[in-house]
Amino acid sequence: MNDHQPLIQPYRDHWARDFVIIKTVIEEVLSDKTSIAIEHVGSTAVPGLAAKPIIDIDIVHGTEAFPIIKNGLETLGYFHNGNQGIPDREVFKRNRTLSPHPVLDSIQHHLYVCPDFSEELKKHLLFRNYLRGHAEARKHYETIKIQLAKEARQDRKVYAMLKEEKASDFIASTLSKARKESFT
Repeated sequence: MNDHQPLIQPYRDHWARDFVIIKTVIEEVLSDKTSIAIEHVGSTAVPGLAAKPIIDIDIVHGTEAFPIIKNGLETLGYFHNGNQGIPDREVFKRNRTLSPHPVLDSIQHHLYVCPDFSEELKKHLLFRNYLRGHAEARKHYETIKIQLAKEARQDRKVYAMLKEEKASDFIASTLSKARKESFT
């Protein structure tokens, strides 16, 4: 991270375009092999929300498709990094040294592969959609994130730990509200 850039940055319109660019590259490799959806999740997917400038992406698949997706992503220079303790959410990271790519290496992103029944995927989508539709919740979450970044002295790892500890109640409450709304 650039020492002059704050960890949490004001919303940037180009984040939505960056997602589409990455999505297009991935679809070129996977779309003719299996049925997938590619979702922009996380804070950069919420217009108006300040965020770390990292695009979070969930590739959504039906059962039996994971090996096909894994092989396709490997051709793009990704490697499977396990589920990192979260069931039904597989993490993929770039191997920039062995497989440089002009697009995938120029846009910072996190890539996950989730079956369509994944609880983590459902949380990502519910939380994103709720914040998109509720300005007050979006602003409150932004305030929490900016405060945590200050507490963490702009350190990503410390921020992640603090967010896990101090934002979890807000996230759980928001998910509960989102679930109630989705059933009405």
